[in-house]
Amino acid sequence: MSLSVPPAGEIILTYDDYLQLPDDGKRYEILEGVLHVTPSLTTRHQRVSRNLHFILHAHVTENNLGEVFFAPLDVVFSNISVTQPDLLYVSRERQNVITEKNIAGAPDLVVEILSPSTSGVDQVTKAQVYARYGVPYYWVVDPEGKTVDEFRLERGIYMPVRRWEQNAHFTPELFPGLVVELEKVWA
Repeated sequence: MSLSVPPAGEIILTYDDYLQLPDDGKRYEILEGVLHVTPSLTTRHQRVSRNLHFILHAHVTENNLGEVFFAPLDVVFSNISVTQPDLLYVSRERQNVITEKNIAGAPDLVVEILSPSTSGVDQVTKAQVYARYGVPYYWVVDPEGKTVDEFRLERGIYMPVRRWEQNAHFTPELFPGLVVELEKVWA
């Protein structure tokens, strides 16, 4: 009598699997088929996200540039890569990626706000996913260190544009004319 052997190999989750996950207050993402779970966000994280969203939303709306969204909102890059960036921007020219349920494709900008539990995934794994699927701009915001790292996609990899620190006046390359007083972001 022979014993059956379980199948070997990595389990790859899909968007269909993702849709079956519980609505339990945790953030679920699938990065190249691997499930990542994060606990709910801290108040500091939420304040920084809210403040930056208000600033970006006001600029984008006033200049009729497109739309700014905040988490939780699924960005479906492929059947095996679904993220929930903290903030994202889709230009008017690329509005076709906005669906009733999610963002189906690469936004123009993704913003991740670091937390101690997500720092490594945000700065490495998610950055690789965003680059692979062609997100032109990626910002990493660190509320603890009071920094914003601005990256631009070039030939498939993120190149640093500039690091903005403390209470600097952040002038993002993507939004000519916008001046973000970082003191107001950290407030």
